[in-house]
Amino acid sequence: MTGSVVDRAFQIVEFLSTHADGVPLQHIADRMQMPKSGAHRMMAELVHIGIARQDPTTSHYVLTMKVLSFGLAFLASSGVVDLAQPILDRLATRSGELARLAIVGHDQLTWVAKAQGARSGLRYDPEMGQQPTLFCTASGLAWLATLDDHEALRIVTQQGFGRLTDFGPNAPRTVNAFLTKLGEVRKQGFAMVADSAELGTSAMAAAILHPKNGRALGTVSIAGPTIRLTHERAEELRDDLIAAVRELSMSSAASEFLTTTSRMALGKQATA
Repeated sequence: MTGSVVDRAFQIVEFLSTHADGVPLQHIADRMQMPKSGAHRMMAELVHIGIARQDPTTSHYVLTMKVLSFGLAFLASSGVVDLAQPILDRLATRSGELARLAIVGHDQLTWVAKAQGARSGLRYDPEMGQQPTLFCTASGLAWLATLDDHEALRIVTQQGFGRLTDFGPNAPRTVNAFLTKLGEVRKQGFAMVADSAELGTSAMAAAILHPKNGRALGTVSIAGPTIRLTHERAEELRDDLIAAVRELSMSSAASEFLTTTSRMALGKQATA
């Protein structure tokens, strides 16, 4: 893995962000494809500036809350959560499931806000700040369906398809199956998956489109246990989901974060 020191530092931070229990130094070195001594120097610097710490019991390296504070401060100043939260709250109440907002940026989606509608029984409630696997999640499919097939394939290939055992039994297993799924999403206006990203969970999602240029700014999704969020239930919730993304689309000009995201996406497309 090549790149500048800054590139590698961010790659390490991204790697650690998916391992809350910490990672041994050797695993970091292997992941970064660098000598263990070089990884040790990098980690020492990240510890020095407060981005990471070394667990005194396991000697594993973990991120500190300083990284989280950066993200929360940015979201607070952007206004995107204040804009979306009442809409997500209504959608969660109506569905009785988890409603989430994901934002498009740098060929990825990141979940940035949520509202939990399930008050008892099974609850699906993963952490915020994660990036969904695009080819097999409702949020990923809803966004990718707004692109042409060539661009969608480029993005999912860049992220990777993982191993067959990493996902649920209904995840697309071939390029043709993935493209067929995109076609279905375009036809029905929203994405619906069951036992795809993982066994036992279902989700539906639709894309937030900029009201002027039509570019996808993000997605709104509803997720829950498959036994509750069935295809029939998804049809009942379709109008509520579409209404939520339309409201966010029309309100997007009020958020500098969303409008900036759209401008960056257009600029990247123009130079591609």
